[in-house]
Amino acid sequence: MRWANLSAPPDDGFPREPSPGAAPAAPPLPLALPSAVVRTFDTPGFAGMTFYEIHAKSIINRVPGASHVPFEWTINPYRGCSHACTYCFARNTHTYLDLDAGRDFDTRVVVKVNAGELVRRELAARKWRGEHIAMGTNVDCYQRAEGRYRLMPEIITALRDFANPFSILTKGTLILRDLPLLREAASVTRVGVSMSVGFVDEGVWRSAEPGAPSPRRRLDAVAALTDAGFAVSVLMAPILPGLTDTAASIDETVAAIARSGAVSVTPLPLHLRPGAREWYARWIGRHHPHLVPRYRELYRAGSYAPRAYQREVAALVRTAARRHGLDGAAPGTARAVPAPPGTPEPEQLTLL
Repeated sequence: MRWANLSAPPDDGFPREPSPGAAPAAPPLPLALPSAVVRTFDTPGFAGMTFYEIHAKSIINRVPGASHVPFEWTINPYRGCSHACTYCFARNTHTYLDLDAGRDFDTRVVVKVNAGELVRRELAARKWRGEHIAMGTNVDCYQRAEGRYRLMPEIITALRDFANPFSILTKGTLILRDLPLLREAASVTRVGVSMSVGFVDEGVWRSAEPGAPSPRRRLDAVAALTDAGFAVSVLMAPILPGLTDTAASIDETVAAIARSGAVSVTPLPLHLRPGAREWYARWIGRHHPHLVPRYRELYRAGSYAPRAYQREVAALVRTAARRHGLDGAAPGTARAVPAPPGTPEPEQLTLL
């Protein structure tokens, strides 16, 4: 089954009683996650959210060769994401669990509670060759749930102990909690840190990324990571057509990124894969109906905007980067980010 690698029968140490502060558990999913412990928490930060605690069978995953990304291995301790970014390309993965790619993705989060233990076990396996591992490639490993479940300290500790190179891409300012561990890891292996900041417009942020920290707070985190000795790259993604793709908007964003101390900026115009496409289209239709014709035109051939548009946006970012003394991205700088393929295949999809 598609979710077989996520769920395993609980062992003797699997928690069965509600943890302190937990509200009564919601009914479990009968098909996709039959052995999950289902939790809701009676705190404002988790209002309306459900967590499915599972014991995963594996945690270091090989990336399919067709994915066009500069890394081969990933760790994803969560599925679903409370950042609730309307455009998130990972939305469709929730349908593999018999959940929907819209509100379920934002509010029903799978938590691999044994992630740290699995990382340590898999790094110790004879077949493992110490290759680079990317995190934050599917959903954000520093989303709100991480504040409660604290999976990343165990993961980073294991990677540090095995001196295994890794990188993290995040929108989560919670990464600063683990700064001492990241510095320890960086003393024994290569550690890459990237922050995703597509724009600094607070109105767009509140509407399009309602659960994520503000762009200004993310850039403050870039500054703190830079002060700690990390060469932080910023993925300027996504750049939203009609909303954040003007020369003025791009210049304002690049200027803020440069002030944060980032070493590079990598632009990525919005791409709309199935699942994200439908959810984002509804958001555009509600909040920016005047842009519907433009989106229909830009994405009529599939998930990616035309190459001419992508080149135009990239040129605006390069110009702004030069103006503000910020280098463009070197190959592989934003290591944990899926890049669009060189020649996107046509897809017969309906945007709106």
